[in-house]
Amino acid sequence: MPSDQPRRGRAARHAPPPADPAATPPRREPITLDRITDAALHVVATEGYDSLTVRRITHVLGTGPSSLYAHIVNKDDIDDLIIGRLCSRIVLPEPDPAAWRAQTRDVCGQLRDQFLMYPGISRAAMAMVPTNLETLRVNEGLLAILLAGGVAPRTAAWAIDSLTLYVGAYTLERALLEQRRKHPDYAWVLSRDELVGRLEALPADRFPRITRHAAELTSGEGNERFDFALGLIIDNLVPGGPGPAAPTVS
Repeated sequence: MPSDQPRRGRAARHAPPPADPAATPPRREPITLDRITDAALHVVATEGYDSLTVRRITHVLGTGPSSLYAHIVNKDDIDDLIIGRLCSRIVLPEPDPAAWRAQTRDVCGQLRDQFLMYPGISRAAMAMVPTNLETLRVNEGLLAILLAGGVAPRTAAWAIDSLTLYVGAYTLERALLEQRRKHPDYAWVLSRDELVGRLEALPADRFPRITRHAAELTSGEGNERFDFALGLIIDNLVPGGPGPAAPTVS
């Protein structure tokens, strides 16, 4: 009796191919706080902080607002998340009483560089009560450095507020300048030589000092002005001092 094997082989050759597992729609990745933070930072890095909205984040994630609101309360939560993520990248040194000023400068410089990577993101840090553990970790680290240097607790607390506020303001100004550079009406600002020329061309009888010192007024490369202003705060912290006086109550 002839074998059925050839018939089965022919049937197999003419049968439709099995479904490609790769063609099956992949299971959607669940929404998590980390994914929300990643998407938010992507929006800021590519479009600027002004474009950061819940709707824009949901578009990046390919989901709807209800998926986000299962994890966050409002956009303030997103601000807290993204600043916390940036703070998680800050490397904090072991406080050294002999190098506390340099260590403070280094931490502030790291925070500056993180903010500059994401145009306008420092706005998220302003007027924020820090609750994210990574943000608090940086505050704890700065406080430890200043206290190790002998700075009074209240002075240290106020100094941290001043330092972080300046870092935020500096990086926000840089972001606004970059935004203006894209507009043709502001092209003249890009040239320092033209700006010096405009200042020197002012009426000398009304602006004698500006016309004389135009070069100094427009000087500074890279982060030189940032370092200078940071030094005005840090270098005037007096170890062992009594700290700022408490307000009087009338």
